[in-house]
Amino acid sequence: MSALFRLLAVDGVARRGRLETAHGPVETPVFMPVGTQGTVKSLTPDDVREAGAELVLANTYHLMLRPGHELVRELGGLHRFMGWDRAVLTDSGGFQVFSLSKIRTLREDGVTFRSPVDGAAHFLSPERSIEVQVKLGADIIHVLDECLAHPVTHAETERSMEMTLRWAQRSKAAHVTTTDGRQKLFGIVQGGAYEDLRIRSARETVAVGFDGYAVGGMAVGEPKPVMYDLTARVTELLPRDQPRYLMGIGKPEDLVEGVARGIDMFDCVLPTRNARNGQCFTADGPLVLKQARYTRDPAPIEEGCPCYGCRRFSRAYLRHLFMARELLAYRLMTLHNLHFFMGLMGAMREAIAAARFEAFKARFFRRYAVSSEPVSLDDDGGP
Repeated sequence: MSALFRLLAVDGVARRGRLETAHGPVETPVFMPVGTQGTVKSLTPDDVREAGAELVLANTYHLMLRPGHELVRELGGLHRFMGWDRAVLTDSGGFQVFSLSKIRTLREDGVTFRSPVDGAAHFLSPERSIEVQVKLGADIIHVLDECLAHPVTHAETERSMEMTLRWAQRSKAAHVTTTDGRQKLFGIVQGGAYEDLRIRSARETVAVGFDGYAVGGMAVGEPKPVMYDLTARVTELLPRDQPRYLMGIGKPEDLVEGVARGIDMFDCVLPTRNARNGQCFTADGPLVLKQARYTRDPAPIEEGCPCYGCRRFSRAYLRHLFMARELLAYRLMTLHNLHFFMGLMGAMREAIAAARFEAFKARFFRRYAVSSEPVSLDDDGGP
């Protein structure tokens, strides 16, 4: 077994496991709340912990620009800086850099870009990304990769995937020389919507050798069946005894489908971003509280939910707060959404341990009304 990951149970392809990090164990499958700027928007670390989160994601790109990784290190590292005593995962910063196509220049050695904060020029290379993440002090860090939008030609996707593989090798070399071994490094599988490139990327990334493997570049415009099929194809090629992370995926139905295809880790901005837009998640599907139908509704967001908002307040009151733009609305809706996501992951872990995952999946989809709302790929760094 991996020093990071222990596989506890398997039900079909679905996996139940445990990550052993320097800041405590993380039960998998796990959903990571996104704390882009070193905070899960509108919530305190105690809120996040009490909702059941054991691992949060912070963003290398944003923290490098503001307040700066050197300052974070000076003040004791990211855990102390943000008041979070459990595990932290950082991405490489690659997605944010490559989404800024109008203000960046890409070369083999790395990417030059202008900060949207103050316009200053910055350079991010595989080595620089590892340096920043090591100084931030995250438990799990990532290689620098290039993420392409969909659709992209096979030739362009192959070029990008090959560069990501070269950057993976450089990232690993930099990691070996800059860490004490407590920080675990994940490789990233790319390859766009092309099965042959995904297969090649998976095999060659595994050949480099990492502590875990992320599947990047999904949910960027490709049809859902393509995402599901490619995820399944990639997980078949990844080591059984190491963690698998599907990056940026978080609709509840996609979490269930991802676990059914052997994924252990997920992150997404949906619990926080959608709360700020008046949407709450329930076992029956998304509920948009800003709709007029909830003006006089005395029920909680969801009966039986243990979150503070559901225990104390009605849909009518929460809608009032939201329509009045009161900050408490964002906090209470976010808190509910996070409880829902943590509860969903906990239910899947229990189902896998009991060898009843397929029955759980069938029950989930009989009840859950899938939303047609498109997923935003933002990183929750906005207001």
